[in-house]
Amino acid sequence: LERTQAARACGNRTEPVISTNTIVLKVTGMTCQGCVRSVDKLVKRADPQAQVNIDLPTGRLEASTQASAQTLINAINAAGYQAQMA
Repeated sequence: LERTQAARACGNRTEPVISTNTIVLKVTGMTCQGCVRSVDKLVKRADPQAQVNIDLPTGRLEASTQASAQTLINAINAAGYQAQMA
């Protein structure tokens, strides 16, 4: 807190550095666009700022996210789909 206040006092702006990862998963068990929406929501629950692209025919999920791959895999698997690193 003191560091931020000092930076503001001297006119410097400090912004937190947040790293994002691009995670690619293979997800099976999705049969329709409703499944795709459900999996998208699962990823966004783990990281509301995530950018998610899912290809239904191939089951390929690509996410730019702050969440770990294991967090996403666990959430997707808990919902009844099968996710693994692609």
